[in-house]
Amino acid sequence: MPSNKTILITGTSSGFGLLTAARLASRGHHVIAAMRNLSKQGPLIDEVKRRGGTVDIVQLDVTDKSSINSAIEEIAAKYGFIDVLVNNAGYGIGGFFEDLTEEEIRQQMETNFFGVQNVTRAVIPMMRARRSGKIINISSVAGFSASPAFGAYNASKWALEGFSESLSYEMAFWGIQVLLIEPGTYKTPIFQDNARYAKHFDNQGSPYYPASQHLRAKVIEYVNSCRKNPENVAILVEKLINASNPPFRNIPDLESRVMYILKKFLPFRLYSTVINKSLFTDINLTK
Repeated sequence: MPSNKTILITGTSSGFGLLTAARLASRGHHVIAAMRNLSKQGPLIDEVKRRGGTVDIVQLDVTDKSSINSAIEEIAAKYGFIDVLVNNAGYGIGGFFEDLTEEEIRQQMETNFFGVQNVTRAVIPMMRARRSGKIINISSVAGFSASPAFGAYNASKWALEGFSESLSYEMAFWGIQVLLIEPGTYKTPIFQDNARYAKHFDNQGSPYYPASQHLRAKVIEYVNSCRKNPENVAILVEKLINASNPPFRNIPDLESRVMYILKKFLPFRLYSTVINKSLFTDINLTK
């Protein structure tokens, strides 16, 4: 039976973070569940009670270094160390490039990329001192396969993937493992209550307006029909924590594994044709 770990998870108020925190707590791990807004902790508390176990809930905004430092100091005082960091906090913004403002793109990068770096930078010294630890970064299928109207999100995840790969080499000196999880589309709040769109997404004067509305309808239709269980991501996190020599890249769902293989081996022209036809077969922006 694997020993209990002290695990910090960011973005635990909903989605993958909530499920992962509740699952690991039910296994007896010491889970520190971090979230930006503590008023949203109710669903996590309910899920932990349902499954059994306990969690420590801390306020942590990945874009606020003082918030991060306060949380790390609190954890260090109580536990002395962190065995596992799960960088899960993030969001996705939809919108064609010309409909996105520079501020919206920068905010996407601040959370999904620099936010991960902020928390990781604060945690590494605790792991390095013990010459052990695991850093698990929740990326996305969008980290290796781009799509129209998600350029800001794609960019943030592609940056995260490059950073994670580089960091994995650096941390190997200290016995610290850096791992990626690349989920596909699951029916989680990122596409529902937490969905965000570009400032001009619904601007009828935008040349992209017809495509934006068309694409949003397609995404919502697909998400609503999705039957993949988001608990699969929590199960994968648990598996990686327990594994002695886990792989760097981990894709939890078959659909995304197929996409990864196609992207890797198909000529880009053919792959991009498949993407475009699957999304825009019945719309023509140039009419």
